[in-house]
Amino acid sequence: MYKSRGPGVGLVLKTSLFATGCAGIVAEFVLSTLATYLIGNAIFQWTIVMSIMLFAMGIGSRISRVFYHRLLDTFILIEFSLSVLCAISAQLAYVLSAYTGYIALVIYIQAFLIGNLIGVEIPLVIRINESYENLRINISGVMEKDYYGALFGGLAFAFFALPYLGLTYTPIVLGAINFLVASLLLWRFFFLIERKVLTVSAFICTLFFLVVLGVIAGPVIRYGEELKYRDKVVYSTQTSYQKIVITRWKNYYWLYINGQEQFSTFDEEKYHEPLVHPAMKLSCDMSRVLILGGGDGLALREVLKHKEVKSVALVDIDPVMTNLAKEHPVLVSINQGSMSDPKVIIINKDASKFIKKDSHLYGVIIIDLPDPDSVDLMHLYSENFYRMLSSHLIKGGVMVTQATSPYFSRRAFLCINKTIKKAGFSILPYHNQVPTMGEWGWVIGIRKEDTHEDWLKKHIVLADFTDIKTKFLDKDAMISMAHFGKGVLDKEFMKDIKINTELSPVLYRYYLSGSWGMY
Repeated sequence: MYKSRGPGVGLVLKTSLFATGCAGIVAEFVLSTLATYLIGNAIFQWTIVMSIMLFAMGIGSRISRVFYHRLLDTFILIEFSLSVLCAISAQLAYVLSAYTGYIALVIYIQAFLIGNLIGVEIPLVIRINESYENLRINISGVMEKDYYGALFGGLAFAFFALPYLGLTYTPIVLGAINFLVASLLLWRFFFLIERKVLTVSAFICTLFFLVVLGVIAGPVIRYGEELKYRDKVVYSTQTSYQKIVITRWKNYYWLYINGQEQFSTFDEEKYHEPLVHPAMKLSCDMSRVLILGGGDGLALREVLKHKEVKSVALVDIDPVMTNLAKEHPVLVSINQGSMSDPKVIIINKDASKFIKKDSHLYGVIIIDLPDPDSVDLMHLYSENFYRMLSSHLIKGGVMVTQATSPYFSRRAFLCINKTIKKAGFSILPYHNQVPTMGEWGWVIGIRKEDTHEDWLKKHIVLADFTDIKTKFLDKDAMISMAHFGKGVLDKEFMKDIKINTELSPVLYRYYLSGSWGMY
């Protein structure tokens, strides 16, 4: 059918496959990232979305059998269809997430449809090109270009698209790539097209759609986010690690990461003061402090209230978050410029990797990491991680960690307690009601060779907070926080709780089994 066309079509088709291979892999990454942001649980979402797309590609390959004629026309129309589906994926998910609790289904359906169309592409190209190259060269050449394109797409997504274009414009760029491929084939080999009116109409409609979508993409995403968060979105950005959103209601601000509340200025002191000051007061030397997480600078703000502090190392994986806390007027006002204090060293690195290479000892280690809602965070809540932290404490040094909710996720809270204790610490769990977050818990730990739990319980209620400026925390509040209601720390219940390790991340299962939907 295409023998008369010469070698030009083969070369253009393979070049097109390089571009579509690039776009295809990035489409998978976009949907996986989108699912992580809107639903949570990164490893699960990436696994499911990628699996659905690969399965759909297999079905697409099978479907390609039904096309006997007009293969070039079909390939071009599929590329136009992919252009539309890829370009609108993020906008559609953002808007629908505000109206339905089944957003996961929406994203999975998009993954299936896009994967299905991608699966049709390669068999069609092989069949179109079969009259020019023998089977051995044809198949290897087509697959080679597709795989090379996938590598290029992966690198482009990680180092350029996600950090600079975000989930607002990366899908539109994907759509534009598929559109350009289809347009190149359409106009370069127009004489081979059999359904000229249909393909030209598809070209015009797709071009119009992409132009309009490019203009309205920003407002559509903002509209979807404001519906999702209810309050006015004053800042939003997608980093290489997470989606950061700041909202405002009246004179109060909220910070969200991947859709989860990190703090509200309405009541953040009820979280950050208990996180920091009890541990600081129990330490025999608070001159050198380490903060793991806390990239918003609020825990750091509380640490710097203690005059004895001489140096603070703050380790947060995301440089965008720490720069934001250092430069954005809203966050600077909230953290009182703590990120620019000369005593502070900011290190953008994974907490576990930092600890493995760090050689310093600290009087206080404060862990302000995200909730254990994803398998990829389990190493930061493992027995081995806490043992590493133990080796970085001076004699009489204190470690404290946020430990999720003892009310909404009791098993997860107790698992963290038990894991820290197994790592060689005497522990003291405590809790507080944070209105915008619910009942929250923390765990203080001091190495067993340094002290015992009875000492901790005795001295925590004797701590004097009058020498530091606090909004909430005082001696009476601390006494209340150190006591739990009947049954929360039940020893019989605790027996069934397992230790969280890197090889057996039970904490993840405990966390997901919590009653978070009640709040």
